[in-house]
Amino acid sequence: MSAGTILCMSGDKIYMDYSSALGPIDPQVANSDGQLVPALGYLDHVERLIKKSEDGALTDAEFAILQNQDLATLRRYEQARDLSVSLLKDWLVKYKFKDWHTHSSTGKPVKDKEKKARATDIAKALSDHTKWHSHGRMIGMRTLTEELRLKIEDYTDDVELTTAIRQYSDLLLDCVQSRRVDHMFHTQSYEAQAQDGT
Repeated sequence: MSAGTILCMSGDKIYMDYSSALGPIDPQVANSDGQLVPALGYLDHVERLIKKSEDGALTDAEFAILQNQDLATLRRYEQARDLSVSLLKDWLVKYKFKDWHTHSSTGKPVKDKEKKARATDIAKALSDHTKWHSHGRMIGMRTLTEELRLKIEDYTDDVELTTAIRQYSDLLLDCVQSRRVDHMFHTQSYEAQAQDGT
């Protein structure tokens, strides 16, 4: 969900229908047992314990938990979080906002600093672990457009496009299952890129 959300921000447009969803930006990192865990959950918990300590309300059990934290691991979690937010901000401005030239409400020109500010707001909102509560939380089109003010291309009523996307999705899913792979990215072929000059 989170990596897919970041990748969506590197596109010129985001297409969704009523059943589509993005997810919070919550980098998954390997713990000491090799299991993937949400980095933000660890960071939030440690920050909560530090705040309790500052307030003089830390219990002995919580002190032991806090004392047992590996600072290098916590720093790695912070770096994973910061990288996710940084990529999202950069890609939104470079790709998604590249054709955003005027404000829809006023018609005034959009300044580069305004694009960066909007990208920062969206990145902060999507990485707010206390807002979404779960790595697997599905964020629908309505929330993205109304709360995050992110422009989405809604293809719900476009039967032809919906059919094409569903067929493409089914084909990719069949390919992933038949090859038993965890991840798959489909990009333009080298020949197609050479033909259109990209």
